[in-house]
Amino acid sequence: MAKNIKTHLYCYDDHRGFSEDLRKRFNDTNRYTVLSFQTPEEFIGRINDEKELNFCKVAILGLHETKEQFEMIDNLTIEIKKIDQRTGLILLGPADKMEEIKKSVKFNVDAYVPKNANSVLRIHNTVKKLISEHNIGIFMKRRNLSLYILLGFVLISLLLLLVSYFKLPLYF
Repeated sequence: MAKNIKTHLYCYDDHRGFSEDLRKRFNDTNRYTVLSFQTPEEFIGRINDEKELNFCKVAILGLHETKEQFEMIDNLTIEIKKIDQRTGLILLGPADKMEEIKKSVKFNVDAYVPKNANSVLRIHNTVKKLISEHNIGIFMKRRNLSLYILLGFVLISLLLLLVSYFKLPLYF
């Protein structure tokens, strides 16, 4: 784990209520890129542009009190998961409406965070968890590749040993 993988945070914040706090929390530009969008079209367009890249992506969606926005965010989460399944989703909403949000937006969301004094810290912890899951996936792929190479080498060695046993029996 010597290499730091850059994490991209995409914030959909139509009122710019939390994106500046997130920029202050994730201020290390070598590890994080925080992008904020006010319209869903810009937000989806940026995620769509970077769907083929293999860095860790986290979408943070800010919710408000209205029922229409809950439906719009539900459609937005479905679109994000259609574009890239590996993108992590965090919903940030009012604390008193959190149960209603969980019922209306139920499509593969990684975390529901209520808006309060600790919300930035909770988002930070969730992002760290998503980064760890992303890194585990990468190292699992590397481990499997190494295991397949080792297994191939062992099979080739056994095959050569068997062929040499039948071709040159006096050495055994």
